[in-house]
Amino acid sequence: MIRITDLSRQYQQLKPELDQAIAEVCQSGIFIKGPVLERFEKAMAHYLGVPYALGVNSGTDALYLALRAAGIGKGDEVITTAMSFIATAEAISMTGATPVFVDIQPDTECLSTSELSAALSPRTRAILPVHLHGYPCNMSDLLRFAKQHHLKVIEDCAQSIGAIYQGKALGSLGDLGCFSFFPTKNLGAFGDGGLITTHQVALYQEILKLREHGTAQKNKQITLGVNSRLDALQAAILHTKLPYLEQWNQQRRQAAAHYHRLLAPLELPLRLPPLSAGAHTESVFHHYILRLRGSLQGKREPLQTRLKKKGIESLSYYPLALHQQQLYHKPELSFPEAEDCAQNSFALPLFPEITPTEQTYIVESLTQIIGELDVL
Repeated sequence: MIRITDLSRQYQQLKPELDQAIAEVCQSGIFIKGPVLERFEKAMAHYLGVPYALGVNSGTDALYLALRAAGIGKGDEVITTAMSFIATAEAISMTGATPVFVDIQPDTECLSTSELSAALSPRTRAILPVHLHGYPCNMSDLLRFAKQHHLKVIEDCAQSIGAIYQGKALGSLGDLGCFSFFPTKNLGAFGDGGLITTHQVALYQEILKLREHGTAQKNKQITLGVNSRLDALQAAILHTKLPYLEQWNQQRRQAAAHYHRLLAPLELPLRLPPLSAGAHTESVFHHYILRLRGSLQGKREPLQTRLKKKGIESLSYYPLALHQQQLYHKPELSFPEAEDCAQNSFALPLFPEITPTEQTYIVESLTQIIGELDVL
């Protein structure tokens, strides 16, 4: 089976380094906070070009704590995309605020900045763009809009670590950046993990308190917080992997380009993902997403079933847009691009170690299956 992502290949390449890093933490006996976490946080801050980076328990916690630190709470509204993992909207709701959804760009499937004005209300306090599938959102227009209306910007970078927008790292553009280290991410831990970045010392100090029960110093609680710290074992694993991240992201770009070379000349009823999102802007291709068009629309399930029979895993990451989830469903809401994406998009295997031979087999199999489905 060719998996969507094969983590075992990465582990085998780095096994001696990773095993040593884990052993050193075990021998130290320091599993919570301490020098290993501090070293990783400093390395991440340097890599992303920000003064402050704080490790937390998960990407979801990163979003929640960033929103809390930004002062978002009950009665507020936060504009975000209709197409993302549930954690994006969930984190907003956990603060007591209300997520207000907007539709997506048809190419990158990121939040459409042309929809922001229609979503604005007197209760709007922030925008939460999601850099989906590794693509940067249109941050120039978004930041301009946020400044005009005095809104905070919290970037959801869960799928986009290492991506660049006009020469700057994602997570360094807004007031706060939020990252996930879930194992399948481009930089993945051996469990859950997250990170929050900021340029602002006041936000940094607030998150320091919030991630540790609301305490500024031990046993002196001054606000309501949570227990959300990136543990030393995960920090050690991530610090070991970090020097390889740029190489892995480049391999992902190369694999995406190879898919494009194979698929584009075939003129299949598929929407291919763009290889570029603009000048001085680079995706990290966390996913390689295809969208069914024309005669293939609505045939995703039989297509994926036949791919599986040929030993190829494919995934429909978000078969429901956020406004279609029961928790957020309102009959009057309609976001056509997000709904089409939810119904017709799917991902092919893509990870740094995938081989051109495997990709050729995947495309040949896909082409054969599309030919079969086209006559049904």
